[in-house]
Amino acid sequence: MKTGSSLSPQYRQLQRQLAHLGYVSQGSVFKRVPGQQGSRYVWTRKVQAKTITVALSQEQFQWLRQAVANQRKLARIIEQMQTLSRQILFQTVPGVVRRKRLSKKVLGLN
Repeated sequence: MKTGSSLSPQYRQLQRQLAHLGYVSQGSVFKRVPGQQGSRYVWTRKVQAKTITVALSQEQFQWLRQAVANQRKLARIIEQMQTLSRQILFQTVPGVVRRKRLSKKVLGLN
């Protein structure tokens, strides 16, 4: 298994991006238009298949908006790390003899 300095440069770059993310939170935040019923700033998320809605102050809204954006970045980075990990695994680690090559779809490299 490759660790430390033997990781690919692309993978190390993704690790650095993770290190600089900041706070994360699931859900969505939005600002209601004036005249719309309810609190102006709202955070929603799913808890056990039910939508939970929380009223926010403007400061909480700003903070959570960044945390939700960071959560989305986190998901994209993790997906890239998983794809790169599989790519490196199947290119460098000896495997079983196969009659035909594994497709990119099977390896999740699309």
